[in-house]
Amino acid sequence: MSNVLKTARTHLNERTKLSKNMIQIRLANEEDYETIAGFQIKMALETEDISLDKETVTTGVHSVMRDPTKGKYFVAVDTDNKIISSLLVTFEWSDWRNKWVLWIQSVYVLSEYRKQGIFRKMYQKVKEWAEQDTEITGVRLYVDKSNQRAIEVYKRMGMNGEHYQLFEWMIS
Repeated sequence: MSNVLKTARTHLNERTKLSKNMIQIRLANEEDYETIAGFQIKMALETEDISLDKETVTTGVHSVMRDPTKGKYFVAVDTDNKIISSLLVTFEWSDWRNKWVLWIQSVYVLSEYRKQGIFRKMYQKVKEWAEQDTEITGVRLYVDKSNQRAIEVYKRMGMNGEHYQLFEWMIS
């Protein structure tokens, strides 16, 4: 996993100018954790009608920032360096492929920036990372079945949601 994390730091710390509106995708840093936590609280309420505990979410996001083996947050920033979107990438080891699978989680785009291709740009950055790192075999994500808008976006981007069904057991 150390090479995967090293590649992430090298490849993803590069600022990428995307489209004429100059949106940039970058790895999040510790200063971004409160904004990202706020996004997660909004996302849970909007998509699943769940009210999350602010302290728990803030601590959880900060925990990822302090321990890169838990994942990597990406953010999209506008020309004023305002964070307008975030997503989390976590790692799953695939014994079938003897490589890592990147999982996209916790996607949020500020409402005024939606339908402008922001997630597409972020997804493309993660996908490029996977294509360039020989220790990575692909990218996955999960979506709430009722979030039809997101499902349509993922389909338009060429993702396939027909192979697996997610089951879970969670303690609160």
